[in-house]
Parts: sequence; C-alpha cells; structure tokens
Amino acid sequence: MRSLIEHLDLRNLSLVGVLLILVAVGGFTKPDEFLSVDNLQLVLTQASVIGVVTVGVTFVIISGGIDLSVGAIVALASVWATTVATQEYGLGGILLCAVLVGLACGLVNGLLIAFGGMVPFIATLAMLASARGLALQITDGKTQVVEVTSVLDLGLPDAYVLGVPPLVLVFAAVVAVGWLLLNRTTFGRRTVAVGGNPEAARLAGIDVKRQRLMLYLLSGLCCGIAAFLLVVLTGSGQNTNGNLYELDAIAAAIIGGTLLTGGRGTIVGSVLGVLVFTTITNLFALNNLQSDVQQIAKGAIIVAAVLIQRRTART
Repeated sequence: MRSLIEHLDLRNLSLVGVLLILVAVGGFTKPDEFLSVDNLQLVLTQASVIGVVTVGVTFVIISGGIDLSVGAIVALASVWATTVATQEYGLGGILLCAVLVGLACGLVNGLLIAFGGMVPFIATLAMLASARGLALQITDGKTQVVEVTSVLDLGLPDAYVLGVPPLVLVFAAVVAVGWLLLNRTTFGRRTVAVGGNPEAARLAGIDVKRQRLMLYLLSGLCCGIAAFLLVVLTGSGQNTNGNLYELDAIAAAIIGGTLLTGGRGTIVGSVLGVLVFTTITNLFALNNLQSDVQQIAKGAIIVAAVLIQRRTART
C-alpha cells in the first residue's frame, strides 16, 4: 500500500479532487440539469476537441517548446476541409483534408524551429497570424455549412456507442495513443530528454532537430483531428474556429503538471486539466454567470498551478 501511494501523482489526485468538488457544486446548484446524462455527454463532447489539441501541445511543452498556432491551425483545417470542392469527396475527403492541413502547418513550424533556428514562440506566432489570415481569405468571413450527411450524422444521438458520443471515443483513442507514446516508447523518452537538457540529449545520440520536427508534426496532426471533430460538432467551418485554443490547451497542460521549461509532464494530468476547465465553463453557463467571471476564475487557477510548480521545483 505504501509503495502504491509513493507512485501516485499527487497533482493528478488533487485535480481529481477539484473535479469532484465541481461536480458537487453542480449537483447542489443545478441537480436536475448538471447531473443529467445529456449534460454529461455535452461536457465530454466539448472537452474532446480542445482535449485532442492539448495532447499534442503537451508533447511540445515537455520538449521545452511552445505552440501558439494550434487554434489558428484548427481554424484553417476546418475551413479548408469544408469548402465545396472538398465536400464533394464526402466524409473521407473532409477528414483527410483536415489532417493533411494540420500536418502541413506542423511541418512548417517544425522546419522553422528545428532546422531554421527560430525561437518556437516567434515561429508559431507567425503561423498563428498566417493561418488565421488564410482561413479568413478562404471563407471571405462567411460560414461554410457542411452538407455531407455522413459527417452530420456523427453528431446525432443515433451514432452514439453505448451512450458515448463518437467524438468522445476519438478523444479517448487519442489520449490512449498519446499516453503509450509518452510512457512506453523511445519517442516519449527522447521527448523528455530533449526537454530536460537538449545538449545532454544530443551527446547521448538523440537527433534533437529531428525529434523537434516530429513533435510539431504530432501537434499539427492533433490539430487536424480536432478540426474534423469541430466540423462534426458544429456542422460548419469558420475562420473564427479554435479561438483561444492555444491558451486553453497550454493552461490545461500547465495545471496538469507539465513544466513550461520542459522535461516533465503527463497526458493524464493534461486531460484532467481539460476536464476541469470544461466543467467550469459548463457550470457557469448553467448558472447564468458572466463569462468575464469565468475567465477570472480560469486565470486564478493557472496562477495557482504555476506557483505550485515553482514551489515543488525548489523542493
């Protein structure tokens, strides 16, 4: 028993505690609405899109990098995948287009950072501006409505598997693959090594440039998948999609225990961070509280998480 306790991540346990408190608050303030099956399905569905993005962002931050472009990449992938020309190829065409756009953006980020020597903050900030601009140019500021029935059907209750929405199943699959990749493969160990000490990783025989390139490709892939999920969820593509996703994903990773300086982080912690923020948003909506108060609450949580990180890093 003592050995089990020593191996438990106290930060993750604390996040589980926060989730339980939020559930208790929701059950007390809006018992009939918050605890309903429909609302719980809604919370998980909303968490799925940003959750997939967060998995990719977690890998990047663990490696000592940052990706400010994820929200813009989601927007670009979603509008490119919902053009009239793309929709002619059906569900497969929309999915493939979203994934390819995400990978292409991740490739550009990776090449600029790993081989171009650009600082991740600057390179991904440039991608943020470029992707947003291109998304606006494609849509001309208009909403692109999806008319592919097979895509729209994925968001209907008839498509649920044992009461679980397909989007949640995709999110769970991405989380499972991400966890295995980080904890059970040499790719994950190399990621942690690069984030902990890039020079030591290079001397140990790790191709640091190649590893960083692969990480930004992974982040782009997650953005492409998230863009497809968002298209299914909203039934449209808009240049405003993914707004502030970069902040939400980074914040979820941070409160989940991922160090901004790199070298440490967990997929489970990031997922719990996503669920905490999504539950807070849901609670505020059900109780008709203003969004500005919600943002203040999120900011306070982020500050508290960073302070805890700094305190634990010194001990």
